[in-house]
Amino acid sequence: MATRIAASIMCADQLHIADELARLDAAGIDLLHCDVMDGVYVNNLALGPEWLASVKNATNIPLDIHLATIEPLKYIELFAKIKPEYISFHVEVCEDVSAVIQKIRAHHIKPAIALNPETPLEAILPYLNEVEMVLMMTVNPGFAGQSFQVDVLEKLRALKALLADNAYAPLIEVDGNINATTIGKMSDCLPDVFVLGTSALFHKNDNKTYSERCVQIWSQVER
Repeated sequence: MATRIAASIMCADQLHIADELARLDAAGIDLLHCDVMDGVYVNNLALGPEWLASVKNATNIPLDIHLATIEPLKYIELFAKIKPEYISFHVEVCEDVSAVIQKIRAHHIKPAIALNPETPLEAILPYLNEVEMVLMMTVNPGFAGQSFQVDVLEKLRALKALLADNAYAPLIEVDGNINATTIGKMSDCLPDVFVLGTSALFHKNDNKTYSERCVQIWSQVER
């Protein structure tokens, strides 16, 4: 599959979201990455179900919902009505990971599993055949603008090597200060989906369109 770009909608201009969605659509964005934060698992609040339902109704770009929450089963019920393409949840908060995966699938949504930079890869290995995507955080979830954690690259390489020998291989998504520079550090372990936020797409003063910024990312990937 070709590399896909997901735009972190939390980083967009919230006061002009309809314009932002039109610009993202024109840029050929593949997914809208939607961070749902409960103020408990992370020290931030973001993106409720009613607001995301309005976003879904205003665009044809599929939604990729990332639950940075405790109690993922409760939040799956809240957000499944929006019919996103993916819902990801954190392995760190789950007692029964398979039950969460099954709950997402029961709503005909693709399940994805997320892990933080400090979480060992072994935490998700038993579930790789059950999910459609692995969301590998390259910063700790909660806030945009953090520094890319280079140590995650070894974990990314290990996951890529493991999936190369796996008959069933979920997609790999990376999120956290993803831009042309940090993508360059992944040249030997490129993931399938890049989440772009403030460091590559939004709130930049270079007078470029979103399309032009995405072309820069794709050109870096294709080197």
